Amino acid sequence: MIYNHKEIKEKYKSDYQIRKAIQREEIYKIEKNIYSDTKNVNYLEILSKKYKNAIFTMDSAFYFHNLTDVIPTKLNLATKRNALRIKDDKIVQVFVSEKLFEIGKAQIDIEGVTVNIYDKERMLIELIRNKKQLAFDYYKEIISNYRKIINSLDISKIEEYIEMFPHEEHIYESLQREVF
Repeated sequence: MIYNHKEIKEKYKSDYQIRKAIQREEIYKIEKNIYSDTKNVNYLEILSKKYKNAIFTMDSAFYFHNLTDVIPTKLNLATKRNALRIKDDKIVQVFVSEKLFEIGKAQIDIEGVTVNIYDKERMLIELIRNKKQLAFDYYKEIISNYRKIINSLDISKIEEYIEMFPHEEHIYESLQREVF
């Protein structure tokens, strides 16, 4: 199990006792303010603990939803626009307005770790919205995979989401032209 400093201090009562527990190998210091009762920890579990309000998006979400076989070189995490900047070279932080942040938020199990991720319906909208920032072949691969699973998507959910985004008519037209 992963603990932050506050949680581990509740268990061991003082920093001195925490250091002693680390020496006895009862717990392990994974990184600053992150501890574990096991030596090897899944990186996704660390991320989920450190950034519990962040949501996987873009390349990471497409990969975790099996919409692409391109393994992302960095993990994409969406945070609220007013969140602190994440200082980690392995993470691309995407700031999202308060109004749009929770739309499509879901939880899935990845490698035994429950993580926050935008659902496939929200990611379809994000794909259309960010088309110009993506490599053409990458975009086409993901669109093609969406076409294959279109019958398993919740169309009413997509329509509900579109209404909340700016330029909704452009998103709707693009979806009609490229996916449906």
